Amino acid sequence: MTQTPIIRLQDIRKSYFMGRQALPVLKGVSLDILKNEYVALMGPSGSGKSTLMNILGCLDSPTAGTYILNGQDVSKMQDDDLADVRNIEIGFVFQQFNLLPRLTAAENVALPLVYAGVPKKQRIERALEVLKKVNLEDRSHHKPNELSGGQAQRVAIARALVNNPSLILADEPTGNLDTKTSIEIMDIFTKIQSGGNTVVLVTHEEDIANYAHRVVRLRDGIIESDRKQAPAAMSH
Repeated sequence: MTQTPIIRLQDIRKSYFMGRQALPVLKGVSLDILKNEYVALMGPSGSGKSTLMNILGCLDSPTAGTYILNGQDVSKMQDDDLADVRNIEIGFVFQQFNLLPRLTAAENVALPLVYAGVPKKQRIERALEVLKKVNLEDRSHHKPNELSGGQAQRVAIARALVNNPSLILADEPTGNLDTKTSIEIMDIFTKIQSGGNTVVLVTHEEDIANYAHRVVRLRDGIIESDRKQAPAAMSH
């Protein structure tokens, strides 16, 4: 039985317009990602990887081509519908953590559930459950300024997981962290993926891409290579 891809991109193109001139950034990207795959997206700056990430994350729509996410064609959706898909289907982890400074770790993690209309008691229970997954339940009442960079990123990962999304999208998740902390964070992504989540990681660092099971390299708006690999061993 062939698996239906969770992500299917068919001939995705994206141009930005400067006045009348079109600047093509993605020039026909086709890509299938299966459920529970762990994919690293790489490419030099200007290769189109950030644009592709934004399209995968439903933060932007393609100029042409089709994007099927978990059975829904999202390529022609309006912004409001895209926002709904984003909240339900996708958990984001960014380089900057993007935590709200006035909220505790648990409240930050529970935020997506506020948008989803989950009652408060369940929100906090679920937030604490997910903080446990990233080994941070003992920091649940701390504000972001009381956390180290690695702890803040773990809060961000817990927030990405709290909705049980079909896809975790991580954009340079270790970009602001030292090597030791980066390894801890990447071990968490490995655990998340082995727990059944699909993980797509955007990075320009080879040693971070080594954690993935498949590496897709972009250059000049097209896929230059797409290969499977044995992931790096866990560090402990």
